[in-house]
Amino acid sequence: MSLQSDFENLLAKLNVEREELQLKLHLASMEAKDEFEEAEKQWQQIKHKASEIADNSIETSEEFIAKAKIVGEELGDTYHRIAKRLAE
Repeated sequence: MSLQSDFENLLAKLNVEREELQLKLHLASMEAKDEFEEAEKQWQQIKHKASEIADNSIETSEEFIAKAKIVGEELGDTYHRIAKRLAE
């Protein structure tokens, strides 16, 4: 094999790898977007619960606050997962 054909083979392999990575990145970002959209629904719920907890005219139980805290912690975990996926 000549140096030129070796180089052409290398370029062909790099192009295949590049295209595979582009596809994986696109799919990963789509998954991250979908997960973020679901997280946005949780965010709206937690904001609503927070406003109820902050409103002194609405009686909130310790159980209600504990459940809201769990939802908030789950949302934080979701944000971390998305950020990790985007950093990969």
